[in-house]
Amino acid sequence: MPSVGIVVGDGKKEYPGKLTLYVTVTCIVAAMGGLIFGYDIGISGGVTTMDSFQQKFFPSVYEKQKKDHVSNQYCRFDSVSLTLFTSSLYLAALCSSIVASYVTRKFGRKISMLLGGVLFCAGALLNGFATAIWMLIVGRLLLGFGIGFTNQSVPLYLSEMAPYKFRGALNIGFQLSITIGILIANVLNFFFSKISGWGWRLSLGGAVVPALIITVGSLILPDTPNSMIERGQFKLAETKLRKIRGVDDVDDEINDLIAASEASKLVEHPWRNLLQRKYRPHLTMAILIPAFQQLTGINVIMFYAPVLFQTIGFGSDAALISAVVTGLVNVGATVVSIYGVDKWGRRFLFLEGGFQMLISQVAVAAAIGAKFGVDGNPGVLPKWYAIVVVLFICIYVAAFAWSWGPLGWLVPSEIFPLEIRSAAQSITVSMNMIFTFLIAQVFLMMLCHLKFGLFIFFAFFMVVMSIFVYFFLPETRGVPIEEMKQVWRSHWYWSKFVDARRT
Repeated sequence: MPSVGIVVGDGKKEYPGKLTLYVTVTCIVAAMGGLIFGYDIGISGGVTTMDSFQQKFFPSVYEKQKKDHVSNQYCRFDSVSLTLFTSSLYLAALCSSIVASYVTRKFGRKISMLLGGVLFCAGALLNGFATAIWMLIVGRLLLGFGIGFTNQSVPLYLSEMAPYKFRGALNIGFQLSITIGILIANVLNFFFSKISGWGWRLSLGGAVVPALIITVGSLILPDTPNSMIERGQFKLAETKLRKIRGVDDVDDEINDLIAASEASKLVEHPWRNLLQRKYRPHLTMAILIPAFQQLTGINVIMFYAPVLFQTIGFGSDAALISAVVTGLVNVGATVVSIYGVDKWGRRFLFLEGGFQMLISQVAVAAAIGAKFGVDGNPGVLPKWYAIVVVLFICIYVAAFAWSWGPLGWLVPSEIFPLEIRSAAQSITVSMNMIFTFLIAQVFLMMLCHLKFGLFIFFAFFMVVMSIFVYFFLPETRGVPIEEMKQVWRSHWYWSKFVDARRT
C-alpha cells in the first residue's frame, strides 16, 4: 500500500520540503509570463490617445476629438472603434485558451508558455511595423493568442511547482509581474508620446522585450513533476521533485501525484467531465471568480483617475502622474498580498479587500456625483476635494491589488484536480477574457449614460461577490494541491456534490 503523506490533526496532509533557492528562482522566471499581459494592458490605452496613432489609423476619431469640445466629462472618451481595437485582443485570448488547454495537458506547461511567448512576439513585431489597419488587427489577434497560452499555463505551473505552504506567495508573483508590466508600459507611453509621428511604434513594438523574456525563460525552465507524470516520465519526475523540494523523502508526495495522474487518465473527455456533479464546485469557481474579478470595476477606476488628477493641477502630465501613482500603489499592494496570502488566508483577503473596495466605490460615486452632477460639467474643483477623491482611488486600487487582483488567478489554479485541471483553467481564462472584453467594450458607453451611477453599479457587485465568498468559498491556505478534495468534502454546501458516497 503506497504511503499517502503525513496526516495532521485537522485531516490535512503535510509533505516534507522547504522553500529552496532553486524553486524560488524558477517561479520568479515563470511568473514573468505576467509581464506580457500587464504590458499590453498598460500600453494599449496610452497608444490609442496618441495623436499620430489616431491620425494614421483612426482619422475620423482624431478629427472628432479635435473639433468637438466636449464639456460633458462622462462622455468625452466614448469611442466604439477605439475600444473595439483594444478589446479585440481578449476575444483572441478567449479562443486560444481553449487550444492551450489541450497543449498544456498533452505537451506540458513549458510548451504552452513557449508558444505564448512566440505568438506575442510575432504580434508585437507586426504592430510595431504596421502600415495598414489589417496589420494592427492581425497583430492584436496574435497578441491575444499569446496571452491566452501564457495565462493558461503560468498560474498552473506556479501552483504545481511551489511547496504548498508557500504556494500563494509564489503564485501571486504572476500578478506582481502584471502590475509591473502595467507600470513600465505607462511610463514608456509617456516618453514615447513625445516622439512625434512614430513614437507609438516604439510603444507597440516594445512588447517584444517581455515576449522574449518568457520565450527564453520557458526554454530554460524545468517542467513540473505533475506534467512529467502525466506524460509517463515517473523517474524523471521523482528526481525533479527531490531537487524542487530540497529533500530526499518525497515518496509520499510522488505517490499521491502518480495516483492523481492515474485517475486523470481514466478521464477521456475532461471538458465533458467538468459537467459531472462532483466537479460542480470547481466549475462554479472557474466561472464566477474571474467574472467577479472584472466586475469589481477596476477598469472604471483606472480610467477615471487621469481626469481627477488633472483637476489637482498636474496639467498635461496628469495621465502620467495618475498612471505612475496608481501603478506604484498597485505594485506595492501586490507585495502585501505576497506576504499575507499564506499568513492570513485567501478568504480574509477576499473579504477585507471587497469591503475596502465597496467603501471606496461609494465614496468616489458620492464625490463625483456631488461635483460633476448629471451633466458632467465640474466647474471649478477645489484641489483638496480632488485630493480626497484621489486618495479613495488609491485605497481602492490597493484593495484590489492585494485581494481580487492576484487571488482571481491564484485560487482557481490551485483548486482543480489533475484530471480536469487544464480544461478548468481554460474556463477560468476564458471567463476572464469574456468579461474583460465586455467591460472594456461597453463601460465608456455606460459611463456616458449612467454617469456617476456606474460606480454604484460596480459597488453592488462588490456586495454580491463578498457574500458569495463568505458562504461558498472554502479556505485553501496550507492545503497540498492534490489534497484539495478534502476541502470540498468538509464544506457545508459543496460536500453534498463531492461526497464520494454520492459520486
